[in-house]
Amino acid sequence: MKKLSSLSVVSALLVASCVGAEKSSNPLSPSVAGPIPGVNITPPSPVEPRDGVSIAVDQQPVTLLLQNAATNGERPLSYVFEVATDTGFTNKVFMREGVTPGEGRTALRLPDPLASGRTYYWRAQAVDGANSSPVSALAFFRIFTPIVIDRPRLDTPINNVRLGDFQPEFKLTNAPRSGPVVAINYVLELSDTDSFANKVAVWTFGEQPNQTRFAAPHTLVGDKQFFWHVHAFDTSTNASGPWSDTQVFRTAVPVVVPSPSPGSPGRPCGPPYPNQPFGIVQCRRSQYGHMSQTEVLAFLRGVAKDLNAAAISGGPFGLYRKTTGANCGGYSCDIICSPSNGWDVLMDAEGAQTPTWGSKDSAPAPGKCDFQ
Repeated sequence: MKKLSSLSVVSALLVASCVGAEKSSNPLSPSVAGPIPGVNITPPSPVEPRDGVSIAVDQQPVTLLLQNAATNGERPLSYVFEVATDTGFTNKVFMREGVTPGEGRTALRLPDPLASGRTYYWRAQAVDGANSSPVSALAFFRIFTPIVIDRPRLDTPINNVRLGDFQPEFKLTNAPRSGPVVAINYVLELSDTDSFANKVAVWTFGEQPNQTRFAAPHTLVGDKQFFWHVHAFDTSTNASGPWSDTQVFRTAVPVVVPSPSPGSPGRPCGPPYPNQPFGIVQCRRSQYGHMSQTEVLAFLRGVAKDLNAAAISGGPFGLYRKTTGANCGGYSCDIICSPSNGWDVLMDAEGAQTPTWGSKDSAPAPGKCDFQ
C-alpha cells in the first residue's frame, strides 16, 4: 500500500474543510444548519373560519384560509396547519406540514368532514427549514347539524265544512323534522280572509304525539267562513318551518226563534240540555228575537237559573253588577258570573246578540256577582 506524505494529508484535509464550509454557507441548501442569524419570519394570520362562526355539517370539508407570513430571509416558506378540540392542542384532529404558500393568502381544504356538535381550534406556523415564525393567533369555529322543519298537514276542520257549533277543535298531523330538535310548538293563525290580512286570532300551543289537537279557547261568530294555517318552530333555537297549506271552514248557523209578545218568553227551557252549558244559553236565547234591555235582563236571569238548576260545574252562577257605562238595569248585558270567573253568554249584546259560552278569565270583584 502506498503511503501518503504528511503534506498530502494536510492538503486533503484543507480541501475537505473548504468544501464543507461552502456547503453550509449556502442559505438555500436543504441541509443548511439553522437557525440562520438575522432571519425573521412574522406569524401568519388566520382569516377564516374564525370568531366562533358556525358551519353546517353538510357544508364540509372546511377550508382554512390564512394571510401569509413575511420573511427577510432567502429561503422559501411553507406552512404547518393544526386543528384540535382544545385550546392547548393536546387533542389534535388534524395536522399537515409542508403546505405551499398561495399568492398573498394560503388555503387548505381539510381532507375529511369534522364531527358535528363540537367547537374546533386551529392555528398555523411558517417555516423555512432553518427558521420558524411564532405560532399564529388562535382561531375557532363550530360544526353544527341544522334543524330542518317541514310544514304540518291540516286534518280538520277542512274543505269548507260546516261546524255543528261555534268553537272548533283544530287537528293537524305533526310537521316532519330533522336535526337536534328539542321541542316543537305550533302557531295557528285564524282569519276571515284567505290573505290573512285581517287576523281573528293567533294561538301558540305545544306539540302532541303524532297528531296535535287544539280547541279554540273562545267561540267564533256564527255562520261565518274562516281560514286557518299553521307553522312549527323549535322552542330552543326558534328554527321555524314553512306555513302549512291554508284550509277553510264555516261556523254553525245560530238558531234564533222569533220573539213572542215583548217580555213574554216563548217555549220553556228545561233538561235535558244538549251541549251543556252552551245548550242552556241557546235555549234561553231562542225565546226572544232582538232583545230590549229588559229582555236581555230576563234572558240573563233565566240562564243563571237554569245553570244552577243543572248544577253546571263552576257555579253557582249569577248576574254581574255593572252601574257604569252600558248596562242592562244595573247589570252587565252579556256576562254571567261565578265566584271564580266571568262567562260571556252573548257575542254582542247590543247587536247580533249571538249566544255563546266563553270564559272571561277574571273573577268578579267581591259583592259584584248577584246570585239568583
